[in-house]
Amino acid sequence: MPTNSFVLNLSCEDQPGIVAAVTTELAGIGANIAESNQFWDRQTNRFFMRIAFAAPGEVGKERIEHALKPAVDRFAMRTVLVDETRTPRIVIMVSKFDHAMLHLLYQIRVGWLNAEVVAIVSNHEVARPVAELEGIPYHCWPVTKENKEEQETRLLDLVKETGADLVILARYMQVLSDSLSKRLFGRIINIHHSFLPSFKGAKPYHQAHERGVKLIGATAHYVTPDLDEGPIVEQETERVTHAMTAEDFVATGRDIESRVLARAVKLHLENRVMLNGHKTVVF
Repeated sequence: MPTNSFVLNLSCEDQPGIVAAVTTELAGIGANIAESNQFWDRQTNRFFMRIAFAAPGEVGKERIEHALKPAVDRFAMRTVLVDETRTPRIVIMVSKFDHAMLHLLYQIRVGWLNAEVVAIVSNHEVARPVAELEGIPYHCWPVTKENKEEQETRLLDLVKETGADLVILARYMQVLSDSLSKRLFGRIINIHHSFLPSFKGAKPYHQAHERGVKLIGATAHYVTPDLDEGPIVEQETERVTHAMTAEDFVATGRDIESRVLARAVKLHLENRVMLNGHKTVVF
């Protein structure tokens, strides 16, 4: 029989009976659970759960939400129900360094990432040939102090027009305004070329080189008004030595950044990341 695939994310105050209530309702509509993950944050007493399940072909999103409503109301749950048959849409933002963007495009092309790139936005023309080769609409919007607000309004309009689910800052070297960060909170992922919370801001690899570190890394995080301090989704480090130059650090970092960003995007698009205050729960 035809089936539809869904993912349900939920969070609420922890108490007995949550899992039983949800799974009972899903069983009642003929759903079959394929994957279930849960976490109890003892410090905040918050319960987090992700359930991937298949439902009969005639069971749609509206019927599932209706079936779950008694459990949602009983436990005051925050829920997100996603139809996995829909391909997520993303906007990639990039400046002059395009390695992370290229890696994302490759992973989409080979099918490891399930996403449709609806636009590439840049403040430079460097990435236009790649966009044209891939058949992706390209928007070059130079940013100055005078037009920053206007350009961010254009970005919001683009997100709305394209129905984009996620904006990815793939080494987009512009600081977004507090207003934009708040408007799209939880829907913008940035790759920071450093292992946060160390070495924030400009030229982190050069900062790390000057400090003689033995490990460098990269951090993918959600964007917030606090620069480079948003909830962390994914990180990775790699060992370096005293014999390496700052340029060697940068080259090593390019590889790490590309991998970390792609993994973070995949986790987000598969609805495996849940916000928990300043932190994330990643299933």
